[in-house]
Amino acid sequence: MFDLDRVISLLRQGRHITEETVYALCLLSQELLMNESNVTHVNTPVTICGDIHGQLHDLLTLFEKSGGIEKSRYIFLGDFVDRGFYSLESFLLLLCYKLRYPDRITLIRGNHETRQITKVYGFYDEIMRKYGNSNVWRYCCEVFDYLSLGAIINQSVFCVHGGLSPDVMTIDEIRSVDRKQEVPHEGAMCDLLWSDPDDVDTWSLSPRGAGFLFGGQQVQEFLSRNGVDLIARAHQLVMEGYKEMFDNGLVTVWSAPNYCYRCGNVAAVLRIDDDLSRSYTIFEAVQPQNDVGNTILPTRKPQMDYFL
Repeated sequence: MFDLDRVISLLRQGRHITEETVYALCLLSQELLMNESNVTHVNTPVTICGDIHGQLHDLLTLFEKSGGIEKSRYIFLGDFVDRGFYSLESFLLLLCYKLRYPDRITLIRGNHETRQITKVYGFYDEIMRKYGNSNVWRYCCEVFDYLSLGAIINQSVFCVHGGLSPDVMTIDEIRSVDRKQEVPHEGAMCDLLWSDPDDVDTWSLSPRGAGFLFGGQQVQEFLSRNGVDLIARAHQLVMEGYKEMFDNGLVTVWSAPNYCYRCGNVAAVLRIDDDLSRSYTIFEAVQPQNDVGNTILPTRKPQMDYFL
């Protein structure tokens, strides 16, 4: 229906993709993703990547610094869209890579891969600006519904976008969740995408308005009960690119450098090798181009910042 390699080349340049091509790409992606389980099994070595948030040029730097999709295996922990100016190109590029190299890239759903959030934080407006209608936004949102909720690496590392849930004691329970829907406002699926680690003794309601705060005790109980050594998650800005907590039982990985083009942070990815050793690659932001394709950098309108 379309030349996948040509589409990849256009997306890497931030060039315009026709609405018909986006539709076909999203349809093929849905067919591929619907066959994946809620918790995808991934083998080592693998590179874990945090939030991207539409920063296409930094996504390209991420691949450049970490080996590239042609040679390496990747897990992306969600939040591909919103806030940045290249959400569509970033998400579609990852979908193209998923179609080209299905065994080398795993895409996990983040809390921004929803209709409600993308209407507020930039993705919807970006598509309206680029296409003049919301069709492409609808096609992408239908793909969001098929993204996995987590991944397990060599039965030792559990990957999720946000964190834990008081409604989920085991990874097997996540496998029974009906993920093919808009993210609910509460419950296990919501918590996996919205929760955060914090210095708390018990489950506490999150100030984000969704999900929970959880502490070291909840992490250790989850690790022990499921026989895993590490929880790798994203969801929170970390100025140093990554942050290990709770006796190294949990790590937050953040992969959007100079977040929102103003935070001044560096970014990181985490590589898990065959012996389960961890190594981090740190990288800085590149200056986004404003002279490519239909990617116009608009004056950003104020947004409701539930959290950076």
